[in-house]
Amino acid sequence: MSDHDEILKDPDHNPPLSESLALGLQHVLAMFVSNFTPAVIIGGAAGFAFGGTDAVFLIQMSMLFAGIATLFQTVGFGPVGARLPVMQGTSFAFIPIMIPIIKTAGMGALYGGIVIGGLFHAFLGLIIGRIRHWFPPLVSGLVILAIGLALIPTGIKYAAGGAAAFQMNAPEWGSMSKWILALIVIVVALGFKFYARGILSSASVLIGLIAGYVVAIFMGVVNFDAVANASWFALPVPFKYGFEIQAAAIIGMCLMAVVSAIETVGDISGITKGGAGREATDDEIKGGTYADGLGTSLAGVFGGLPNTSFSQNVGLVSMTGVMSRFVVTIGALFLVLCGLIPKIGAVVASMPMSVLGGGVILMFGMVASAGINMLASVNWSRRNMLILALSLSIGLGLQAVPNAMQHAPATLKLLLTSGLLPAAFLAVILNLLLPEEDE
Repeated sequence: MSDHDEILKDPDHNPPLSESLALGLQHVLAMFVSNFTPAVIIGGAAGFAFGGTDAVFLIQMSMLFAGIATLFQTVGFGPVGARLPVMQGTSFAFIPIMIPIIKTAGMGALYGGIVIGGLFHAFLGLIIGRIRHWFPPLVSGLVILAIGLALIPTGIKYAAGGAAAFQMNAPEWGSMSKWILALIVIVVALGFKFYARGILSSASVLIGLIAGYVVAIFMGVVNFDAVANASWFALPVPFKYGFEIQAAAIIGMCLMAVVSAIETVGDISGITKGGAGREATDDEIKGGTYADGLGTSLAGVFGGLPNTSFSQNVGLVSMTGVMSRFVVTIGALFLVLCGLIPKIGAVVASMPMSVLGGGVILMFGMVASAGINMLASVNWSRRNMLILALSLSIGLGLQAVPNAMQHAPATLKLLLTSGLLPAAFLAVILNLLLPEEDE
């Protein structure tokens, strides 16, 4: 192995500035769409007008605190931070939990859950090594698959014109003009993913969204009023949507924190294996978990959403072979800058729902595919098939028919009809309790 290859494996190596800027931009482009999409979905669930001030604010905070959480990881302070090229972003995994919290308890309860759940997530750094065995590929893959399957209907609703009740009741919902925009995004994204290279391939979904956005402008369905009215600079506002202690919200966010922590451990391990050919150290795992949780909690104070490490950026580290945390730090600073400029959030918020829908169909489908890929390594004994069958049936079944829990206490009903939590809980418990079958 050459000295150059050894240098690339060093997280403290600083490549030339021009190379670092290009690689940092590549990391941002790979996660940009996935980072702001949860904010759009949560804004819709909260009833915020698409393109309105609140919707722009959520998008702005998603960018700002993705950048800050990434700095926690790459730069670190004290025991906080893996000090590796770990890119943080807004988590899809929490969406199936956050939507029912908003609809039943409101935004104040949601943010109370995010702040406390983030602190609990950080606490998990002390014990994460001891509970990793709770999440073998069977459980982890099942949870990721359940996340994807729970989100796919939302993707279809967005492609048809939006997921809010007033959008779905509109006469034009599901019209061919909506689907044409969604299909343009999908076709262009697939084309760049498989027929382009480098940054163009990594940013294929973003390019697809831009193409759909441009077509939508020519169709006259884009409203730029919010962009014109948005300011050029704005600081975050603490507790903009309140702070309430609500049991279901806190329990739900804390349980999801366990899932998110395990995901981060997997991503950190993937970075060290793919980029440096070694296992992650205990300090890197602990520091990464601390940063993950504190980043989420801080975001919750200022109107951001739960964040986690982004797996697509793990793939970039493996693909480029560059382990420099300096590169990802540059990407983080770019996100922070974007988060302080509301006009950027307003441009995103002006994107028609059907355009975004084309992108999220791809993204949510890929989440489900990632779960299936993880499950491919599982030995499909009758025991493991039973765990998968029961966990998915109960989890997704109760989500599809929430009235089946109409006589349950409100807190229990919220948790059981989230789709994800009962599936994850059953998978963990059954995997721990059921004996392994003899070969």
